[in-house]
This record gives sequence, structure tokens and C-alpha cells, in this order.
Amino acid sequence: MAFESEEQKTAYWRRNIQLMLTLLAVWFGVSFGCGILLVDVLNQIPFFGFKLGFWFAQQGAIYVFVALIFVYVVKMNQLDKEFNVSEE
Repeated sequence: MAFESEEQKTAYWRRNIQLMLTLLAVWFGVSFGCGILLVDVLNQIPFFGFKLGFWFAQQGAIYVFVALIFVYVVKMNQLDKEFNVSEE
């Protein structure tokens, strides 16, 4: 990975960290918000025979985390191509 300039390197890492913080905020919101804070409200909604709040606490946060991994991979590949540092 070779950057053309120090400014390009700084911009790349700034965007990378911004993406990571955004995805971590989504994961935190889903796992903490839906699994703990909003559990009473969500438990009134049935989801595949389970209370939705329980489902988010037990399964939903994990599924969201796995989906966020794929989102991160796609977005980082786009970012690598944008900054001409892709491995292809």
C-alpha cells in the first residue's frame, strides 16, 4: 500500500476511522439500545414466536454484527479503490 502523499494517507485513515466509529455506533445502538434500553417496548412485538426484545438480546445483535462486517469489507474495498491503494 503506497500513498502518493502524506495528506492522502491522513485522509484515508480519517475516513477509515470514521467508518469504523459509525459501524460501532450502529452495533452499540442495536445491542445496547434494542437489547437493554428498549427491551420492554420491543417485547410487546412477537417475532418468530419470540419476544422481539429477547430476540435482539440473544440473536439480533449478533446478526447485525455479522452484517456490519460485510458492510465494512465492501466500504473498505471502495475506499481502497478511491485512494488507489487496493490490492488488486
